[in-house]
Amino acid sequence: MATVNVTDENFETEVIKAAKPVIVDFWAEWCGPCKQIAPTLEEISNEMANEVVIAKHNIDNEPNTPTKYGIRGIPTMLLFSGGELKATKVGATTKSNILSWIKENI
Repeated sequence: MATVNVTDENFETEVIKAAKPVIVDFWAEWCGPCKQIAPTLEEISNEMANEVVIAKHNIDNEPNTPTKYGIRGIPTMLLFSGGELKATKVGATTKSNILSWIKENI
């Protein structure tokens, strides 16, 4: 399963009301580190399809949600489970770091 694109409009449905934990990657087209971790998140999305959903939120196109959650720098990943924000990871990092962060928090 590929990553899901979320918007300010569908955030509630796709993230807050999701059956599985959701990791939202806040990114922008001009952000180098965001593009750097995109393939990694795609791999994790495929490998952990039964456990988590990886969602991408473009902060330029959809500015309301990042503001609501106080996103100041990108890439920032927020992990939601059961409708609640459980964990935050800021900055590009390695796949193993992202995987252990996910496993600690789901």
